[in-house]
Amino acid sequence: MQIKIQPMGTYQTNCYIATVDGKDFIIDPGMGATQWVLDNVTNPVAILNTHGHFDHVWSNAEVQERLRLPIYCPKGDVFMLTDDPLRQGTPPSQPDHIIVGDETLTIEGVKIKFRHFPGHTPGCSIIEINDVWFSGDFLFEQSIGRWDFPSSSGEEMVQSLEKALTIEGDYTIYPGHGMSTTLKAEQRVIPFWIEQVKRTL
Repeated sequence: MQIKIQPMGTYQTNCYIATVDGKDFIIDPGMGATQWVLDNVTNPVAILNTHGHFDHVWSNAEVQERLRLPIYCPKGDVFMLTDDPLRQGTPPSQPDHIIVGDETLTIEGVKIKFRHFPGHTPGCSIIEINDVWFSGDFLFEQSIGRWDFPSSSGEEMVQSLEKALTIEGDYTIYPGHGMSTTLKAEQRVIPFWIEQVKRTL
């Protein structure tokens, strides 16, 4: 798998193009992502959203229109794509495929797994392709996503972190912001973050 990355917009939100078997998957096309995507895809097949926050989906509609691609989005965050609940002026987009919970799909012959880790948002998910996690705003290098936004849940974040601790094997993690890391590295600090979240409940 080849992975291209470009931080986008004020929040430097990572937009990814993951190329598997000659097929390009566009992950979290944020603010101003369209031209970079157009310049860097050869055979685009889908737009994948880890969650619905505006800085991750801002260019959904434009990329979808320009490339005629389906959008895949977790069910709990569809309202963020259609309704702009944070009132940021996000161009509305409509997912073609709604992901429910943990779901494994085959898109153009490529296995894509959504793992549901709510807390940051109701639908917050990582996207697993082979031995790689695109973690959105669930896990960062030595940190986790915020749980104090509207529609966030500290209780669900604790449950998601506990779930992440149970996952065996290792994955390279490409987060929504910042540098890459690994699941094993983050599992060492997750207990600390569980206690931090619990203190706020």
